Amino acid sequence: MKTNFILKNDRFRKNRGGHSRFLQLFCDKCGYNLAIYQKDGPGILKRLYLDRIIFPKELSDGKSKNLKCKNCNTLLGILIIYEKENRLAYRLFAGAIGKKIIKGKIKI
Repeated sequence: MKTNFILKNDRFRKNRGGHSRFLQLFCDKCGYNLAIYQKDGPGILKRLYLDRIIFPKELSDGKSKNLKCKNCNTLLGILIIYEKENRLAYRLFAGAIGKKIIKGKIKI
């Protein structure tokens, strides 16, 4: 099944220069596919904002306090409120998540 994803265009994207891309995120330990995420702006991936998690939707509801790999149960990040923007996000641990840039169409 092929799915099209559309970039969210809001003030957060505009504040970071309008440069956005989709990332396929995976557990660095076991390689399990975790999510599809819209990364805005340059730089490394430090946080996963819940409103930018495209797939799966259950990660973006904020019910889980910890971000864990479903396959190997490794702790990848913790839920925080990013105070500068007052947004819920998962703060990622260094080296816990791998990423790959993908196009707007992805096979799920």
